Amino acid sequence: MDDLWKVIAEIASTMSSDRIASIADAISELPSAAAFEKAKGAFGPNADRKRLDRLNSSWMSSGAKPSEIAAALRAAAQAVSLMEGKGSVELVWTGPKTGLIPTRQTEQVLIEVIDSARLDLFLVTYVFYRASGITRALNAALKRGAAVRILLESSIEQGGAIKGDSIGGMREAVPGATIYIWDPAARRPSGTAAGAAVHAKCAVADEKLAFITSANLTSAAMERNMELGLLIRQGDVPRRLREHLGALISTKVIAESK
Repeated sequence: MDDLWKVIAEIASTMSSDRIASIADAISELPSAAAFEKAKGAFGPNADRKRLDRLNSSWMSSGAKPSEIAAALRAAAQAVSLMEGKGSVELVWTGPKTGLIPTRQTEQVLIEVIDSARLDLFLVTYVFYRASGITRALNAALKRGAAVRILLESSIEQGGAIKGDSIGGMREAVPGATIYIWDPAARRPSGTAAGAAVHAKCAVADEKLAFITSANLTSAAMERNMELGLLIRQGDVPRRLREHLGALISTKVIAESK
């Protein structure tokens, strides 16, 4: 039964406590493991399907009752919550596997951060291009009432550094988001010939979960590139990062894109 407990712990560590509570409620109402398909909707549209298959198969072979699985999920979620109160850091590597460091898709981790946002999400990236899974998650966050703010590098025509119109693409893909740019005047002090760019890539949700990554919001970065990041749960860093981004707005270093 070791794999059953392991996959339950993995699920509890990668989903919000509210989501785990909903999953546990759905599973507790099942007659047996054979009816697991009926509870899959509780895991949400972005759940790791391979992980769900592992949970299903390991549960079937264990003989555990639905009430026992539900209780294990709730206990694992509480353990994760206690650990998060102390703060934890997870290394996120996307790319070639060596067996020395666990790998997780950058897209999967970023969606986890977005899905956790209930009040506020702040996302920073250099460029946006065809990241369809991320845009679905962002629109879902807006639908449940979270404020979504996105800082992007502006185009050359708008005083920025990139070719093309990432801002227009993002505005079309996530129409409810508030989009910010680095004010061209603020990034080019008097007497300075060279400009600067928004090269940071990060996301922070509700001052509780932060993801700092090398990945841009592009399909290549989400699906194919070698990318490295840190997922930080609770502690001081998510709060300080969100406060810093807010201060950039209040000091007018970054401004809403019109």
